[in-house]
Amino acid sequence: MRTFGVAIVGCGMIARFHAKALLEVPDMRLLALVSRNPANARALAESVGLRCDTYTELTPVLARHDVDMVIVTTPSGAHMEPAVAAAQARKHVVVEKPLEITLERCDRIIDACARNGVQLCTIFPSRFGDANQALKKAIAAGRFGKLTLGETTCKWWRPQSYYDEGRWKGTRALDGGGALMNQAIHNVDLLSWMMGPVTHISGFTATLAHERIEVEDTAVACLRFANGALGVIQATTSVHPGYPKTVAVHGDHGSVVIEQDDVLRWDLTPEMPEDRLIKERFAQKSGASGGSSNPAAISHVGHARQLSDFVHALQHNTRPLIDGREGRKAVEIILGIYRSADTGRVVELG
Repeated sequence: MRTFGVAIVGCGMIARFHAKALLEVPDMRLLALVSRNPANARALAESVGLRCDTYTELTPVLARHDVDMVIVTTPSGAHMEPAVAAAQARKHVVVEKPLEITLERCDRIIDACARNGVQLCTIFPSRFGDANQALKKAIAAGRFGKLTLGETTCKWWRPQSYYDEGRWKGTRALDGGGALMNQAIHNVDLLSWMMGPVTHISGFTATLAHERIEVEDTAVACLRFANGALGVIQATTSVHPGYPKTVAVHGDHGSVVIEQDDVLRWDLTPEMPEDRLIKERFAQKSGASGGSSNPAAISHVGHARQLSDFVHALQHNTRPLIDGREGRKAVEIILGIYRSADTGRVVELG
């Protein structure tokens, strides 16, 4: 199998997770880092013990024949420009969540990749967690009977210093939103992946525990899914000290509750032999916080698994698990919540 040369554009905190993940994907090799601040690129390379070229502009990187793929880890509202430029240079594209902060900008990335015949991947590593994979398999097998309720919580905490330390955090122009768009988007993606398409949304948002930000730090939403089930989302950066995220799926034949990577409840009827194995496998709690109070405490394992999935898709000419259209779904739901909160009305998705 061929090895793919990789460049990362944007050398902030999240780029470190990608760089660490790349070390664990045999068929990927990090060749270049792009940052307007050369010191950030050098610090990133040193932090993971890598030697690679550093640039202050993306253009010369796109001219390199040994670079096959560009990973975009710039601020959320600045994903489109490097992603489109990479696609036009016939480079495959990986974009850290969210794909972008408006549907128009998401669509421009998706269209650019399609027109230029390159693959696109949106980073949502939570889908690759073992517990979430087991839950998705049980849903696909019809183990829940009729799905009735889906719930997810992201009750996280971020101090005021988190928003003050960067010029873009907490701004509409570059963050695109707050606790929903930046933190709980993983939960939104998981819930829609488990429960199916969302048709109706009613939401409330507020800024309750922070100053000098333009976005919400607290949000709740009620959903109706296409299959008739209902759903609930809670998302915050205002709950001290912060708690692991949860996702729960309920039906008339059973319920499963997952906290971060731990299975808290696995109650399906009739019980199958695999249910006992799952309970035994996840009986030992990992206790992972998943960044509930510290954004640097997130594991890079999910990133490595997703990048491996992307390489497999490139090598076998198949779709990755989370392509651009999959990545767009969570953005559409979150924008629907914002629209409902702004108007006080139920929003119907097309």
